[in-house]
Amino acid sequence: MEYINTFFNSIVGTANWVLKLILFEVPWYQNYFYGLIAISFFAWGLELLFPWRKNQSAFRKDFWLDGFYMFFNFFIFSIIINGVYGLIEKVSGNFGISMSTISLLDLSTLPTWSQLLLFFIVLDFVQWATHVILHKFPVLWRFHKVHHSVEQMGFAAHLRYHWMENIFYKPLKTLAIMLLGGFEPQQAYMVHFFAILIGHLNHSNVRITYGPLKYLLNNPIMHIWHHSYDLPKDHKLGINFGISLSIWDYLFKTNYIPHDGRDIRLGFPGIEKFPTTFITQNRYGFSSTLDDNPTEDTKK
Repeated sequence: MEYINTFFNSIVGTANWVLKLILFEVPWYQNYFYGLIAISFFAWGLELLFPWRKNQSAFRKDFWLDGFYMFFNFFIFSIIINGVYGLIEKVSGNFGISMSTISLLDLSTLPTWSQLLLFFIVLDFVQWATHVILHKFPVLWRFHKVHHSVEQMGFAAHLRYHWMENIFYKPLKTLAIMLLGGFEPQQAYMVHFFAILIGHLNHSNVRITYGPLKYLLNNPIMHIWHHSYDLPKDHKLGINFGISLSIWDYLFKTNYIPHDGRDIRLGFPGIEKFPTTFITQNRYGFSSTLDDNPTEDTKK
């Protein structure tokens, strides 16, 4: 009964948090609901004012589907999955596993700017590594295909992904926080909003390079090649895996930008037969027949 209560209390707590966001009952600078909307309108505005692919419609293919994915993954599914994570945390605590038992650093002793910087770098690397794993293993790639089924890039494609990806990313991100002493900086919302902005811009129909900072920050020209239908022969599992930072790809030799890629074909071999609705796409990864070969298929 204790575990059941924990599970449902976590769900209710997250649902109440989302409701408070919608009703403006949290400080504006910590409001992820309206913050996501504001960042989305900003990125969309850039697409309308400075379109990279000028023949692409403002309401591109799957615009509304991607919009639904964005709010489903960021809010609706988080309510459900937080019940599971609350239960896992409860069970771990009963076995003596806590944030302090595996911590390597104590961010709370560092200046605020150092806390935010380390928090951002460590989480971004963990997400980069997780992203590589999603491309490497066929069973995981089947779920990740949802993100790569985008055929016209736009800001909302950033959060178009199968809900199972939350299952893969969240535990590793939690582990990273545990290694940092279980401490999340008080101003961590700054890191999260920055990551959302970079992710939106990476998928947007805008030509941005950031000049010499392109070797540090991911950008639309680099990321569009990640979604390329045709991948180089020596990188058949994928290229340009960066989330917010591009430096990991340059360090681990997974970078690839032969030209600006404005008009390259997006997707993967067999995308013509890939499901096109939210429900059918989310059922796809659970198919009993795993017919994907990571050495032949194109990845995110």
